[in-house]
Amino acid sequence: MKYYIASSFLNKEIVNETIKQLDDKGFTNTYNWTLNNKASNETELKNIGQTEFEAVKKSEVLIVILPGGKGTHIEMGIALGCGIQVVIAYFDDDFININNSATFYYLDNVSHIKVTEENVAESLYNFIVESDKR
Repeated sequence: MKYYIASSFLNKEIVNETIKQLDDKGFTNTYNWTLNNKASNETELKNIGQTEFEAVKKSEVLIVILPGGKGTHIEMGIALGCGIQVVIAYFDDDFININNSATFYYLDNVSHIKVTEENVAESLYNFIVESDKR
């Protein structure tokens, strides 16, 4: 299963650990944006953006780990526009609360899963594998 993880730089360690664990289980990450250095000019921003855009389009599932930043939601929009399954993983019910969430969180090809920092990868793996069987 090819996947891309969208999240905030605040979740960088969680993203990297999740990538490692999912890859160890045979999944394939299309791009690890956490390895980027902070862009210092428009050309670097464009190159990073193009790389991330292509990586999202190559994925079979977009994993969103909340909280996410503006890039997270742009990547989610790309995935939705391409018909790619989106799985939103969240630690706190407030992130998915109807008063705090986006309308797009409730589209048909968007799923939600509550996780803990200790079980993010395992929970996502099981959820995606089970979803793929349907």
